Amino acid sequence: AIIQTVDYFTPIVDDPYMFGQIAAANALSDVYAMGGKPLTAMNIVCFPINSLDISVLNDILRGGIDKMGEAKVALVGGHSIDDAELKYGLSVTGIVHPKRMVTNSGVKTGDKLILTKPLGTGIINTAVKAGVVDEKTVAKVTKCMATLNDKASVLMQEVGVHACTDITGFGFLGHTVQLAQKSRVGINIDIASIPLFPEAGEFAKQGLCPAGLHRNREFYSPCVKIASEVPSHTQDILFDPQTSGGLLICLAPRKAELLLNKLRQAGVEEATIVGEAV
Repeated sequence: AIIQTVDYFTPIVDDPYMFGQIAAANALSDVYAMGGKPLTAMNIVCFPINSLDISVLNDILRGGIDKMGEAKVALVGGHSIDDAELKYGLSVTGIVHPKRMVTNSGVKTGDKLILTKPLGTGIINTAVKAGVVDEKTVAKVTKCMATLNDKASVLMQEVGVHACTDITGFGFLGHTVQLAQKSRVGINIDIASIPLFPEAGEFAKQGLCPAGLHRNREFYSPCVKIASEVPSHTQDILFDPQTSGGLLICLAPRKAELLLNKLRQAGVEEATIVGEAV
């Protein structure tokens, strides 16, 4: 079966090369979430030709092509327009066997949920724009966003899973609600087990939250019950829109530890069991 997906957005980091890497990794993620293999991609470019030097675009495209090379994806074309606001991303074509396609609607009662990347990138990126984030934290978060979900995708297919989604714009709770609703199950989350960037909580306490976080909270709060003892800044992180976030994988309990061990051996060190379907 063919998988066709598209994603592009405005810069979230100052470094054009890293922006290209992150945008490419983010666009490829939907294919990985479905257990597929991305094959080809086309660039989507909106660039303010009169206000930015063309070298900026060259660096963005270089970051994108390097990430595609890492993913063994062929760049086969693209389209660019002159735009007042810079945007970059990819249209991606991949394949998956129809009987092995993983969707976000197959969660079964008793399934364990594994999250493969820490949360908090949206809040930290907002803090970066405010100029209050140290270089070490910026580098750590940027590296995470630029990391492909390819290893997790291959390993979940190897082990066999029931459902998966990547955690992106709707935040952790938004995408978890979608899993529950489409699968017609309930999901219990152990908040203490969720991998988080610790800096995100501190910035959330200062009110450095993106607008998308508040939209996610408004839309998904009616579907979620959060224990009263969960701090407000932690709740913020759970609604925080992620860029190139991790996979949230749902699978039988007997397979959960096996997959977790395989993920960690493959270098997906933040992978953690964060909940179960009920």
